[in-house]
Amino acid sequence: MKLKILNKNEIEIAANAIKDGDLVAFPTETVYGLGADALNPDAVEKIFKVKGRPIDNPLIIHVNNLEMANKIAHITENAKILLQKFSPGPLTIILKKKEVVPAITCANLDTVAVRIPNNKIALELIEKANTPIAAPSANLSGKPSPTNIQHIIDDLGDKINYAIEGETTIGVESTVLDLTEKKPKILRYGSITYEDLKKVIDIELIEINKQGKKIIKTVKSPGMKYTHYSPDAPLIMATGNIEEITGKINDLIKEYTEKGEKNENVGIIITEETKDKYPANIKKIVLGSRSDLKTISKNLFNSLREMDKNGVSIIFIEGFEKKGLGLAIMDRLEKASSKII
Repeated sequence: MKLKILNKNEIEIAANAIKDGDLVAFPTETVYGLGADALNPDAVEKIFKVKGRPIDNPLIIHVNNLEMANKIAHITENAKILLQKFSPGPLTIILKKKEVVPAITCANLDTVAVRIPNNKIALELIEKANTPIAAPSANLSGKPSPTNIQHIIDDLGDKINYAIEGETTIGVESTVLDLTEKKPKILRYGSITYEDLKKVIDIELIEINKQGKKIIKTVKSPGMKYTHYSPDAPLIMATGNIEEITGKINDLIKEYTEKGEKNENVGIIITEETKDKYPANIKKIVLGSRSDLKTISKNLFNSLREMDKNGVSIIFIEGFEKKGLGLAIMDRLEKASSKII
């Protein structure tokens, strides 16, 4: 492994690496990001190569204040209002870009995605590097997003030189809001909800592309065009009320074991309320309580990765109500799932 893991007192090393055109994985409050100098096209190109990320999938640029945001984007009145209300925090705003932003950073679009992360390590890294940092999630493209340092080691340990160890608290990526059209639109759900935004400005919801199957030529936001978040094993999500969900999953477990699948090869990702409703001799991960979606979202991607480490051949997971943070959770699960029932 060539990866050097840095602590919070070694951010200067990481900042110098960014200045030198290198990549650094770093924590934010959402997930780990894989960062490069957003204004250095050669450095940004490394992100796409390391992740195996399609070049037409735009990157989010992380800044540490409104002044830095203003250097890369045309800040509208609505943007100022939103940034003052929700930043630092898990909100990404899409704005018209300024010429200083290289084409590769924004997938040849005339727009740019901007965010001020709410994480001390991330903010200090940006400050010490003294440049906006382009950073998608620090995973191999298509895999579950990384929420701890072990995930970085697993995916990128032999591909990058530096990662800063730290905590992520939310576990799903930021809400993305497009302010470049007449009416602001949510392009990706996150922990800042439609209801939160509606209190501040007038916005509309759009149907977010599901599982990357619809043909979309261009996208302004990450997470709209390609399959994301998928574990190695097929993931089947059961939806409905709790009784329907548990019934569907138990039927699937029975179906797979009757076909000759060993119980230990079946994994289920479930909730506190339902953990006793399934057979005892299969692999289980409990995400948390349905009444605490913040814990569910924080544990979500790690649970998918843990199932792969357990070597299961099929994973069944419970769905959630599409309301509030549940919209963000279901957006990720719909993209990750091989099948939804």
